Amino acid sequence: MKNKIILVLSILFGLMMVNSGLNKFFNYMPMPEMPEQMMAIFGALLTVKWLMPLVALVEIVGGVLIAIPKTRALGAIVLLPVMAGIVIHHLTHDVAGVGMGLVLFFINAWVIIENREKYLPMVK
Repeated sequence: MKNKIILVLSILFGLMMVNSGLNKFFNYMPMPEMPEQMMAIFGALLTVKWLMPLVALVEIVGGVLIAIPKTRALGAIVLLPVMAGIVIHHLTHDVAGVGMGLVLFFINAWVIIENREKYLPMVK
């Protein structure tokens, strides 16, 4: 039962990451209203021309990897820095929007914990 839950959550999580990454390239979802401070932050991030395409690429690749059971452990590690950045950003600048980020972060952490034996050779 637990494996089926992880499978469904991983597929949904992967689809959300792929969607988020594709949106950074094609801008098909409208941006929500943001305070002036957050607009300044996003403006600063957009001045570094390679940063958002890199994040988008990591989200797409990580989303595909985490949705496939054989590569799920690698996808979880690839997405961990992105998820940490999302949660930290919302905790410092938009606490009201942190809920979904925390849910996704905990799904990612659960996948990492369930695949911990695959990571042991990296730390030995």
